[in-house]
Amino acid sequence: MYGTEKVSEDAERTAFRRAEKKYKLYYEDTFKSSKKKKQPKRVDLSEVLDFKSILDSYNQNIQLSQGISALQCGFNRPVFCLENRPERAVNVNDVPPLQCLRFYFIPGALSVEEQCQWIRDSLTSFPQPPNRTNHNAIYGPIHDLFVAAKEKKVLVEEESSLPSLDSGANYCVKNGDSHRWKFCEGHLAILSGKTSKSVSAQVLLQKLRWSTLGLQFDWSKRNYDVSLPHNKIPDGLWQLAKRLAAPAMPVGEEFQPEAAIVNYFGLGDTLGGHLDDMEADWSKPIVSMSLGCKAIFLLGGKSREDPPSAMFLRSGDAVLMAGEARECFHGVPRIFTDKENAEIAPLELQFSHEDDCFFLEYIRTSRININIRQVF
Repeated sequence: MYGTEKVSEDAERTAFRRAEKKYKLYYEDTFKSSKKKKQPKRVDLSEVLDFKSILDSYNQNIQLSQGISALQCGFNRPVFCLENRPERAVNVNDVPPLQCLRFYFIPGALSVEEQCQWIRDSLTSFPQPPNRTNHNAIYGPIHDLFVAAKEKKVLVEEESSLPSLDSGANYCVKNGDSHRWKFCEGHLAILSGKTSKSVSAQVLLQKLRWSTLGLQFDWSKRNYDVSLPHNKIPDGLWQLAKRLAAPAMPVGEEFQPEAAIVNYFGLGDTLGGHLDDMEADWSKPIVSMSLGCKAIFLLGGKSREDPPSAMFLRSGDAVLMAGEARECFHGVPRIFTDKENAEIAPLELQFSHEDDCFFLEYIRTSRININIRQVF
């Protein structure tokens, strides 16, 4: 009976949703009274494309698997293309040129030093106003969240009586020009006893899910609001995006980075299947860089009913999606934070040499994705 119901449930799901469910993090059933650490359920990863292994085969002059090609484009690293993504209705003898497919994977595109640099910036400067984050809707613009988290400060919503505790001491850090929320030392926030709401900066950092750079994206209206205050894409990121985008650009054109979305993933977080379709010219690629813990990326077709391809994304990998690939559903159903599968040993070694270990603590259980776009 249960088997029949299960089949019925699966039949109602799209192919993309079934793939998401297959790779999503689930835990083994345990008794509620058990004090043992929850164990993740084992997942069959045999069908997940591994571009690290593909790169090794390419470097050893071993023939690549069917459907995967190396793009000859004069780039300084091997660039691979999935020939059947998106799937096209073509005659078997009429294979379209690679540049028409427009999905590219660049394994190890960033050095370990570059990865660490962008992890630092993603946590310190990228969430800074006027850049917006998922916290803006509730707390307004938050300044220096990462520093406040390190210093174990608390964000409090002030009542009229709170400033009387100041007695001339500058114990609060202003959070925005027109908001009641301020960062305070933890013990002072407890002493006040009269704030209506409070939340620790460490919790806010853990719940940081996105920040927007350059032109600001309005998630409620699903468009770019050019009237919102914003800074240009940071120069270093602008230059990097232009360099990475080159293999996917139309001949004779240069990528013009105008906006970026930084996604932050923690244990159990996912990014559901979606399209990035708010930019004016889909011939220009989205440049997507992975930092931190390893993840699984799903690339589907133009319908959720099309079975997606699954592939590993490691720290330092870059993906380019342009043209018809922009019309394909894609998402992230899983990140790996356990020591065996996260594959962040080079990052741990690099960060362990620094006085500031807070970056190391964060990235051991997190993944960051920076995706840069040309809007117009």
